[in-house]
Amino acid sequence: MSRPSSSAMAQLLSHLDLETLEQDLFRGVSPQVGWQRVFGGHVIGQALVAAQRTVNDDRMVHSLHAYFMRPGDPAAPIIYTVDRIRDGLSFATRRVVAIQHGQAIFSLSASFQREEAGIEHQMEMPEVTQPEDLPGPGEMREAFLKGAPEHIRSYWERERPIEIRPLSLVHYVSSEKLPPQQKVWVRTNGPVPDDRIIQAALLAYLSDMTLLDTALFPHGRSVFDRSLQVASLDHAMWFHRPCALDDWLLYSMDTPNSNGARGFTRGSLYSRDGRLIASVAQEGLIRDRGAEKA
Repeated sequence: MSRPSSSAMAQLLSHLDLETLEQDLFRGVSPQVGWQRVFGGHVIGQALVAAQRTVNDDRMVHSLHAYFMRPGDPAAPIIYTVDRIRDGLSFATRRVVAIQHGQAIFSLSASFQREEAGIEHQMEMPEVTQPEDLPGPGEMREAFLKGAPEHIRSYWERERPIEIRPLSLVHYVSSEKLPPQQKVWVRTNGPVPDDRIIQAALLAYLSDMTLLDTALFPHGRSVFDRSLQVASLDHAMWFHRPCALDDWLLYSMDTPNSNGARGFTRGSLYSRDGRLIASVAQEGLIRDRGAEKA
Protein backbone atom coordinates (compact mmCIF):
# COMPACT_ATOMS: atom_id res chain seq x y z
CA MET A 1 0.00 0.00 0.00
CA SER A 2 1.38 3.42 -0.94
CA ARG A 3 1.82 5.99 1.82
CA PRO A 4 0.31 9.47 1.57
CA SER A 5 2.87 12.16 0.88
CA SER A 6 3.46 14.86 3.49
CA SER A 7 3.55 18.49 2.39
CA ALA A 8 7.22 18.57 3.40
CA MET A 9 7.97 15.62 1.12
CA ALA A 10 6.05 17.18 -1.76
CA GLN A 11 7.98 20.40 -1.25
CA LEU A 12 11.34 18.59 -1.26
CA LEU A 13 10.47 16.81 -4.51
CA SER A 14 9.54 20.14 -6.08
CA HIS A 15 12.83 21.65 -4.88
CA LEU A 16 14.78 18.85 -6.57
CA ASP A 17 13.14 19.77 -9.89
CA LEU A 18 15.72 22.41 -10.79
CA GLU A 19 15.04 25.20 -13.26
CA THR A 20 17.31 25.08 -16.31
CA LEU A 21 18.60 28.59 -17.06
CA GLU A 22 20.81 27.58 -19.98
CA GLN A 23 23.20 24.74 -20.82
CA ASP A 24 24.94 23.54 -17.64
CA LEU A 25 23.38 26.31 -15.54
CA PHE A 26 20.53 25.62 -13.10
CA ARG A 27 18.61 27.38 -10.35
CA GLY A 28 17.28 25.77 -7.19
CA VAL A 29 14.85 27.00 -4.57
CA SER A 30 15.98 27.20 -0.96
CA PRO A 31 13.71 25.61 1.66
CA GLN A 32 11.77 27.97 3.91
CA VAL A 33 11.74 26.01 7.17
CA GLY A 34 12.75 28.69 9.65
CA TRP A 35 16.44 27.75 9.76
CA GLN A 36 19.24 30.31 9.63
CA ARG A 37 21.06 28.36 6.92
CA VAL A 38 20.25 25.87 4.19
CA PHE A 39 20.45 22.21 5.24
CA GLY A 40 23.58 20.64 3.72
CA GLY A 41 21.72 17.61 2.40
CA HIS A 42 19.45 19.93 0.42
CA VAL A 43 22.41 21.45 -1.45
CA ILE A 44 24.00 18.03 -2.04
CA GLY A 45 20.76 16.68 -3.50
CA GLN A 46 20.20 19.66 -5.79
CA ALA A 47 23.84 19.69 -6.96
CA LEU A 48 23.63 15.99 -7.77
CA VAL A 49 20.48 16.54 -9.84
CA ALA A 50 22.25 19.34 -11.73
CA ALA A 51 25.24 17.12 -12.49
CA GLN A 52 23.13 14.11 -13.46
CA ARG A 53 21.16 16.18 -15.98
CA THR A 54 24.33 16.75 -18.01
CA VAL A 55 25.33 13.08 -18.46
CA ASN A 56 23.93 10.36 -20.70
CA ASP A 57 20.85 8.52 -19.42
CA ASP A 58 22.75 5.22 -19.23
CA ARG A 59 25.16 6.55 -16.57
CA MET A 60 24.25 6.88 -12.91
CA VAL A 61 26.18 8.37 -10.03
CA HIS A 62 28.48 5.98 -8.17
CA SER A 63 30.37 8.48 -6.02
CA LEU A 64 30.43 12.11 -4.97
CA HIS A 65 32.77 14.30 -2.94
CA ALA A 66 31.61 17.69 -1.68
CA TYR A 67 32.84 20.68 0.32
CA PHE A 68 30.74 23.20 2.23
CA MET A 69 32.38 26.64 1.99
CA ARG A 70 29.81 29.09 3.32
CA PRO A 71 26.41 28.75 4.99
CA GLY A 72 23.56 28.85 2.49
CA ASP A 73 20.99 31.65 2.71
CA PRO A 74 17.45 30.18 2.89
CA ALA A 75 16.00 33.46 1.59
CA ALA A 76 17.86 33.33 -1.73
CA PRO A 77 17.84 30.92 -4.69
CA ILE A 78 20.94 28.83 -5.39
CA ILE A 79 22.64 28.86 -8.78
CA TYR A 80 24.40 25.65 -9.86
CA THR A 81 27.09 25.72 -12.54
CA VAL A 82 28.21 22.38 -13.99
CA ASP A 83 31.61 21.72 -15.58
CA ARG A 84 31.77 18.69 -17.88
CA ILE A 85 35.20 17.48 -16.80
CA ARG A 86 35.23 14.24 -18.79
CA ASP A 87 32.99 11.93 -20.82
CA GLY A 88 34.63 8.54 -21.33
CA LEU A 89 33.38 5.26 -22.73
CA SER A 90 32.15 4.04 -19.33
CA PHE A 91 32.56 6.95 -16.91
CA ALA A 92 31.70 10.64 -16.82
CA THR A 93 32.97 13.24 -14.35
CA ARG A 94 31.25 16.47 -13.38
CA ARG A 95 32.09 19.38 -11.10
CA VAL A 96 29.31 21.54 -9.66
CA VAL A 97 29.63 24.87 -7.86
CA ALA A 98 26.68 26.31 -5.92
CA ILE A 99 26.55 30.11 -5.84
CA GLN A 100 24.60 32.63 -3.75
CA HIS A 101 25.10 36.40 -3.67
CA GLY A 102 27.95 36.06 -6.15
CA GLN A 103 29.97 33.71 -3.94
CA ALA A 104 30.58 29.96 -3.99
CA ILE A 105 28.93 28.28 -1.01
CA PHE A 106 29.51 24.65 -2.01
CA SER A 107 31.31 22.47 -4.54
CA LEU A 108 30.73 18.88 -5.61
CA SER A 109 32.61 16.45 -7.81
CA ALA A 110 30.70 13.38 -8.96
CA SER A 111 31.46 10.35 -11.11
CA PHE A 112 28.90 8.49 -13.20
CA GLN A 113 29.20 4.99 -14.67
CA ARG A 114 27.39 2.75 -17.12
CA GLU A 115 26.07 -0.34 -15.34
CA GLU A 116 28.48 -3.26 -15.57
CA ALA A 117 28.61 -6.78 -14.14
CA GLY A 118 31.47 -7.69 -11.80
CA ILE A 119 32.54 -9.39 -8.58
CA GLU A 120 30.29 -8.67 -5.62
CA HIS A 121 30.39 -8.79 -1.82
CA GLN A 122 29.26 -6.58 1.06
CA MET A 123 29.43 -6.19 4.83
CA GLU A 124 26.45 -7.78 6.57
CA MET A 125 23.70 -5.59 7.94
CA PRO A 126 23.67 -5.36 11.76
CA GLU A 127 20.87 -7.14 13.59
CA VAL A 128 18.67 -4.47 15.15
CA THR A 129 15.14 -3.82 16.38
CA GLN A 130 12.71 -3.33 13.49
CA PRO A 131 11.27 0.18 12.99
CA GLU A 132 7.70 -0.93 13.79
CA ASP A 133 8.89 -1.88 17.28
CA LEU A 134 10.39 1.56 17.96
CA PRO A 135 8.57 4.71 19.10
CA GLY A 136 6.87 6.54 16.24
CA PRO A 137 6.69 10.35 16.00
CA GLY A 138 3.70 10.62 18.33
CA GLU A 139 5.21 8.29 20.92
CA MET A 140 8.53 10.14 20.76
CA ARG A 141 6.81 13.45 21.42
CA GLU A 142 4.87 11.94 24.30
CA ALA A 143 7.85 10.08 25.77
CA PHE A 144 10.59 12.67 25.85
CA LEU A 145 9.60 16.02 24.36
CA LYS A 146 7.40 17.14 27.25
CA GLY A 147 10.31 18.40 29.30
CA ALA A 148 12.69 19.12 26.44
CA PRO A 149 13.90 22.67 25.73
CA GLU A 150 11.92 24.60 23.14
CA HIS A 151 14.59 24.44 20.42
CA ILE A 152 14.72 20.63 20.72
CA ARG A 153 10.92 20.31 20.70
CA SER A 154 10.60 22.52 17.63
CA TYR A 155 13.17 20.41 15.76
CA TRP A 156 11.41 17.10 16.41
CA GLU A 157 7.86 18.44 16.05
CA ARG A 158 8.49 20.11 12.67
CA GLU A 159 6.99 18.28 9.70
CA ARG A 160 9.85 16.89 7.65
CA PRO A 161 10.26 14.94 4.41
CA ILE A 162 12.24 12.18 6.14
CA GLU A 163 11.04 10.22 9.17
CA ILE A 164 13.75 9.19 11.64
CA ARG A 165 13.42 6.45 14.26
CA PRO A 166 16.54 6.17 16.45
CA LEU A 167 17.21 2.79 18.03
CA SER A 168 17.98 4.64 21.25
CA LEU A 169 16.84 8.00 22.60
CA VAL A 170 19.40 8.14 25.43
CA HIS A 171 21.60 10.59 23.53
CA TYR A 172 18.75 13.08 23.25
CA VAL A 173 17.58 13.01 26.85
CA SER A 174 20.80 12.74 28.89
CA SER A 175 24.44 13.82 28.99
CA GLU A 176 25.66 10.24 29.32
CA LYS A 177 28.85 9.48 27.40
CA LEU A 178 27.99 6.76 24.91
CA PRO A 179 29.89 4.41 22.57
CA PRO A 180 30.99 6.20 19.37
CA GLN A 181 28.22 4.83 17.18
CA GLN A 182 24.49 5.06 16.52
CA LYS A 183 21.84 3.44 14.35
CA VAL A 184 18.62 4.96 13.08
CA TRP A 185 15.89 3.86 10.71
CA VAL A 186 14.98 6.41 8.05
CA ARG A 187 12.32 6.58 5.34
CA THR A 188 10.67 9.15 3.14
CA ASN A 189 7.40 10.64 4.36
CA GLY A 190 5.58 9.65 1.20
CA PRO A 191 6.03 7.82 -2.10
CA VAL A 192 9.10 8.46 -4.27
CA PRO A 193 8.94 8.75 -8.08
CA ASP A 194 10.22 5.85 -10.16
CA ASP A 195 13.19 7.96 -11.20
CA ARG A 196 16.72 6.90 -10.26
CA ILE A 197 18.01 10.48 -10.46
CA ILE A 198 15.50 11.64 -7.84
CA GLN A 199 16.05 8.50 -5.75
CA ALA A 200 19.81 9.11 -5.67
CA ALA A 201 19.27 12.78 -4.78
CA LEU A 202 16.93 11.86 -1.92
CA LEU A 203 19.44 9.31 -0.66
CA ALA A 204 22.13 12.01 -0.70
CA TYR A 205 19.75 14.37 1.11
CA LEU A 206 19.00 12.00 3.97
CA SER A 207 22.63 10.85 4.26
CA ASP A 208 23.45 14.23 5.87
CA MET A 209 20.90 13.66 8.65
CA THR A 210 22.11 12.58 12.14
CA LEU A 211 25.59 11.74 10.78
CA LEU A 212 27.73 14.43 12.40
CA ASP A 213 25.80 14.16 15.67
CA THR A 214 27.40 10.72 16.08
CA ALA A 215 30.76 12.42 16.76
CA LEU A 216 29.27 13.88 19.95
CA PHE A 217 28.10 10.57 21.43
CA PRO A 218 31.40 9.84 23.28
CA HIS A 219 31.29 13.32 24.85
CA GLY A 220 27.75 13.38 26.22
CA ARG A 221 26.86 16.32 23.97
CA SER A 222 24.49 16.75 21.02
CA VAL A 223 24.00 19.11 18.10
CA PHE A 224 21.26 20.75 20.16
CA ASP A 225 23.90 22.03 22.62
CA ARG A 226 23.85 25.79 22.08
CA SER A 227 27.42 26.17 23.35
CA LEU A 228 28.62 24.18 20.32
CA GLN A 229 29.14 25.42 16.78
CA VAL A 230 28.46 22.40 14.57
CA ALA A 231 28.56 22.39 10.76
CA SER A 232 29.42 19.97 7.96
CA LEU A 233 32.77 20.67 6.28
CA ASP A 234 32.75 17.97 3.63
CA HIS A 235 30.72 14.97 2.55
CA ALA A 236 31.58 11.88 0.51
CA MET A 237 29.22 9.18 -0.67
CA TRP A 238 29.44 5.96 -2.66
CA PHE A 239 26.30 4.53 -4.26
CA HIS A 240 26.56 0.74 -4.35
CA ARG A 241 23.10 -0.45 -5.36
CA PRO A 242 19.93 1.25 -6.61
CA CYS A 243 17.08 1.63 -4.14
CA ALA A 244 13.48 2.67 -4.77
CA LEU A 245 13.22 4.18 -1.26
CA ASP A 246 9.83 2.53 -0.80
CA ASP A 247 10.65 1.14 2.66
CA TRP A 248 12.77 1.83 5.72
CA LEU A 249 16.57 2.08 5.47
CA LEU A 250 18.92 1.36 8.35
CA TYR A 251 21.57 4.06 8.78
CA SER A 252 24.46 2.59 10.79
CA MET A 253 27.03 5.23 11.81
CA ASP A 254 30.27 5.42 13.76
CA THR A 255 32.91 8.02 14.58
CA PRO A 256 36.56 6.86 14.54
CA ASN A 257 38.04 10.23 15.52
CA SER A 258 37.47 13.77 16.75
CA ASN A 259 40.22 16.35 17.26
CA GLY A 260 41.26 19.82 16.16
CA ALA A 261 37.65 21.09 16.44
CA ARG A 262 36.62 18.51 13.82
CA GLY A 263 34.67 15.27 14.06
CA PHE A 264 34.93 12.45 11.53
CA THR A 265 31.99 10.12 10.94
CA ARG A 266 31.13 7.19 8.67
CA GLY A 267 27.82 5.66 7.71
CA SER A 268 26.34 2.65 5.93
CA LEU A 269 22.82 2.65 4.51
CA TYR A 270 21.08 -0.73 4.26
CA SER A 271 17.75 -1.68 2.76
CA ARG A 272 15.45 -3.59 5.09
CA ASP A 273 16.31 -6.84 3.31
CA GLY A 274 20.02 -6.32 4.09
CA ARG A 275 21.44 -4.90 0.86
CA LEU A 276 24.19 -2.32 1.34
CA ILE A 277 22.83 0.64 -0.61
CA ALA A 278 25.44 3.33 0.07
CA SER A 279 28.46 4.28 2.18
CA VAL A 280 29.05 7.77 3.56
CA ALA A 281 31.90 9.69 5.20
CA GLN A 282 31.88 13.21 6.60
CA GLU A 283 34.05 15.58 8.58
CA GLY A 284 32.42 18.44 10.42
CA LEU A 285 33.32 21.44 12.50
CA ILE A 286 32.65 20.94 16.23
CA ARG A 287 33.74 24.08 18.02
CA ASP A 288 33.08 24.47 21.75
CA ARG A 289 32.29 28.15 22.13
CA GLY A 290 31.95 27.71 25.87
CA ALA A 291 35.53 26.44 26.13
CA GLU A 292 36.78 29.36 24.01
CA LYS A 293 35.36 31.83 26.54
CA ALA A 294 36.82 29.98 29.54
